[in-house]
Amino acid sequence: MKMKLSTTIKVAIVALMTQQSILSQEVKKEVTASDQKYTIENCVNHFELDKAVKTKVGYQYWFADKNFTLENTLKMSIVEPGKSTHAPHHHIEEELFYILEGTAEFFLDGKTVTAGPNTSFYCPSNAEHGIKNVGNTNLKYLVIKKDLK
Repeated sequence: MKMKLSTTIKVAIVALMTQQSILSQEVKKEVTASDQKYTIENCVNHFELDKAVKTKVGYQYWFADKNFTLENTLKMSIVEPGKSTHAPHHHIEEELFYILEGTAEFFLDGKTVTAGPNTSFYCPSNAEHGIKNVGNTNLKYLVIKKDLK
C-alpha cells in the first residue's frame, strides 16, 4: 500500500510540475508577444495635427488607443466655442478629464461646474456626464479612460 501511495504521489507531482511548466511557457509567450509590440519608438507619441481626426465640433488626437494599450487610453479633444462632443451620457468605464486650455462646463449626474486650465474632472462608472465648451476660445482637454475589453 505504501508503495502504491508513493507512486501515486510521484505521478501527481510530475503531472503538477508538467502543468506548471506548460502554464509558465504560455505566460512567457504572452509576455514576449506583448513586449515585442512595445518599443521606445512607438511608446513615445508627440502630437501631430495632421494625424488628428476631424470631428463635427473640432478634432481629437489619440495618444494611446485601445488597440495599442492593455487597458488605458489617452485622447486629446479640441472643442470649438459653444459646442460639446456629445450629449450627456453614461457607460461602465470610469473616465478622467484634464483641462489644458479654455473653459469647460462639466456635467455630472444633474449638476454642473465651470472650470479652466489645470482642472481635472472625474466621472465614476455609470454616472451621467458630459463636457461643453462655454468659453470664447477652443477647449482642449485630455480624456483618460480604462478600456474594458
